[in-house]
Amino acid sequence: MTADDARPTLPQQVLHYTAFSAEPSGGNPAGVVLDASALGDEEMLAIAARLGYSETAFLTAGATPSTYRVRYFSPQAEVSFCGHATVATAVALGERLGPVDLTLETNAGPVPITVAPSPDGTLLATLTSVEPHTEDADPKDVTEALAALGWAATDLDPAIPPRIGYAGARHLVLAAATRPRLADLDYDFVRLRTLMERLDLTTVQLVHRVSDTVFDVRDPFPVGGVVEDPATGAAAAAFGAYARELGLVPAESVLTLHQGQDMGRPGTLTVTLHEGDPRIRVSGTAVRIPTA
Repeated sequence: MTADDARPTLPQQVLHYTAFSAEPSGGNPAGVVLDASALGDEEMLAIAARLGYSETAFLTAGATPSTYRVRYFSPQAEVSFCGHATVATAVALGERLGPVDLTLETNAGPVPITVAPSPDGTLLATLTSVEPHTEDADPKDVTEALAALGWAATDLDPAIPPRIGYAGARHLVLAAATRPRLADLDYDFVRLRTLMERLDLTTVQLVHRVSDTVFDVRDPFPVGGVVEDPATGAAAAAFGAYARELGLVPAESVLTLHQGQDMGRPGTLTVTLHEGDPRIRVSGTAVRIPTA
């Protein structure tokens, strides 16, 4: 079915989901408010701050039954696009509507979403990013990022050069030459946040290549008031565009990104690249987090 068949009466309470995991203890938690029509900006920010999740998604009805306006708030600011909260929102709607095709109108542009059962019966949400792009990272900015992270230039993988990727939000991609370097994350929160605010970055995506199409990733998120994001769909989309543009992977590829292991919240993000379509697909499941 499609959401055009009927628009349900949506609950007003905050829902708690974790995205990119089928277990409540894994993935990235997000708040979801399916009817935010009565909430102003300050109220949405206050709710996001009270929840303390990386982001909370706030929906209002769109122009058609299959379209929703969505805004994302971290505990400290509004964010143009958030992948994990999008997946959480899509699964929350899918649980109410069944398999469904939707469009979320984000500050970054329209994001089509498909929600369908996976082979094990859980709902799988696939978002299609806005058109992505990458840009060179200024060497001075890379040097400052490394200093904030406490990394040396020799800690970088020379085969995966620093760049800024965009697929709805901006992310600086830095590749660790070794898995232990990625695992050892202890950075200067204020220094990195200052750099990110100047460059309008949402996260710094730290990656380590495990195999041709498998990567371990971590995402510091100090601009959102969060030390680290457990699973970052927007950064995954940006990285997919980056990897394809630099020829790190074939133009037609399925990438697997593992994130959250070092935080004790493992999650899996599937990134699909289609030759001839610049947009990136990011897929994952989500599950409701029990609350008292």
